[in-house]
Amino acid sequence: MMRKPIKTEADYKAALARADAIFDAKSGTSEGEELESLVTLIEHYEDTAYPIDLPDPITAIKFRMAQQGLKQKDLVPYIGNESKVSDVLSGKCPLSVAMIHKLINGLGIPAEVLLQQPDAGASRKPSEKVYQK
Repeated sequence: MMRKPIKTEADYKAALARADAIFDAKSGTSEGEELESLVTLIEHYEDTAYPIDLPDPITAIKFRMAQQGLKQKDLVPYIGNESKVSDVLSGKCPLSVAMIHKLINGLGIPAEVLLQQPDAGASRKPSEKVYQK
């Protein structure tokens, strides 16, 4: 069955209902192929209609710390001495390229999160860089 793009909330709800109805379809069958198409269309609609913003870099670091039960001193290998870690986590000091690289590799924080502009409005001028060399 050829599906048209999902453009409205009503289309979206209908697509979800149909996907639910054929959820157990076997791969390679016509219903299986329909389900695969529906999932692609549903994902595209959700990405467009309900975008999820990435967390700012500092929030992501703090979240990873909480996930792994880390304390500030545990970030020393990635960021520098404890004073530098404190400055970075408080927003007083930007992440450097070296820090970002170590956080990506060491803690698995995605590059797209760490390389984005932090949500620091008042504490950083628009012309200032997010990271330094």
